[in-house]
Amino acid sequence: MNDPTMNRRSFLKTASIATAAVTLPNILRSQGDGQSPNNKLNIVCCGVGGRGYDAVQGTKTENFVGFCDVDDERAAKTFGEFPGVPRFKDFRVMFDKIGNKIDAVTVSTPDHMHFPIAMAALALGKHVFVEKPLTHTVSEVRKLAETARAKKVATQMGNQGHAGSGARTLKEWVEAGVLGEVREVNSWTNRPIWPQGVQEPDHSKMMPVVPASLDWDLWLGVAQAREYDPAYMPFTWRGYWDFGCGALGDMGCHVMDGAFWALGLTAPTRIVPISANQTAISAPTASATRYEFPARGSMPPVAWTWYDGGLFPTLPPELEEGRHLPESGTILMGSKATVVCDTYYDSIRIIPETRMRELAPSLPPKTIPRITGGHFQEWIRACKGGTPAGSNFDYSSRLTETVLLGNVAIRAQRAIDWDSAAMKVTNLASANEFITGHYRPGFGV
Repeated sequence: MNDPTMNRRSFLKTASIATAAVTLPNILRSQGDGQSPNNKLNIVCCGVGGRGYDAVQGTKTENFVGFCDVDDERAAKTFGEFPGVPRFKDFRVMFDKIGNKIDAVTVSTPDHMHFPIAMAALALGKHVFVEKPLTHTVSEVRKLAETARAKKVATQMGNQGHAGSGARTLKEWVEAGVLGEVREVNSWTNRPIWPQGVQEPDHSKMMPVVPASLDWDLWLGVAQAREYDPAYMPFTWRGYWDFGCGALGDMGCHVMDGAFWALGLTAPTRIVPISANQTAISAPTASATRYEFPARGSMPPVAWTWYDGGLFPTLPPELEEGRHLPESGTILMGSKATVVCDTYYDSIRIIPETRMRELAPSLPPKTIPRITGGHFQEWIRACKGGTPAGSNFDYSSRLTETVLLGNVAIRAQRAIDWDSAAMKVTNLASANEFITGHYRPGFGV
């Protein structure tokens, strides 16, 4: 369902409201009241294979009016389960044809396409759900959050742990002073579980054939043009800077979320990276990145270290001998108590266990409302006028920006000082190259 009259050079013009109004007038003219008469949202899903299948399952309580995916084979499971839903390969064509029927949009594509699709949806005034990380670059995350705020729509990033009870419990503990002053935090992940530290694919002997099910040009989207290679797909794109955000970008918005929220953090002021085997095109095989956050009111400064690629923090002295850390998680070290959390904050425990049992009777009551039905249903209720979702773009943009600044430092291979108000690295001008996206010639944000 591609429109052959749409050339490459107009692609990212959907990435801002102003340019969308110029280049896609039919989309903007198609706005209307698409509310389903049975009080179900009319939803389109962009990316319905892989992780996108979960977005479909999470929103199937509503009314699907369109599916968009550039690869018929990856999308086959969804297409088979919902045979009557119109299918598109090009999100621009979908918005142009059925924009007046749409209430809400989910975006579950590779990272580099989150921003242009979400911005096109916001240009139409649609509610938007975007998988993590919210965007591919820091400049994109700022623009997306600003636009969503101006449009007054319901938004949500797909870091499902934020809708869980554990993150709320941790915040209640921190606010009640259970941990005392928290000045040090460590997080880690078992990622990458895909190749990183790689070079460009070698096509000197054989040129791979693009699968018949895939529109390679649309998959590339805003990324620089190149020949197809199976090394990029379907999951390994995460290791390439042009498409993904590496292990830190993939898991940071999950693993760091609960503690970031509980501690009331915003932007770090300094990021110090250590990394191994990264290349110009690919994220490192391992990294240890330290974020320095300033004091907030009565809360002290925080030094937070991120580990990936098989690196882990030193075991805290409170951890009993023979007890292991989860394969992915976070440790908050407070002056009164140390807490170990797993990836999504489903489990949070004060260590040692004897201390957990000792404090249990005095732990604070539940004061933060719990979420029923998970983060997709939380967003759907927000779309229908309910309470804003917890990981709405106002919050998730700050978390994502912090995560992506780690990649800026990693790519610069130097410590960077970050001026959040000016949105720039102040001690290393060359690092600002990594704050913005690099789109195909003729594209711009």
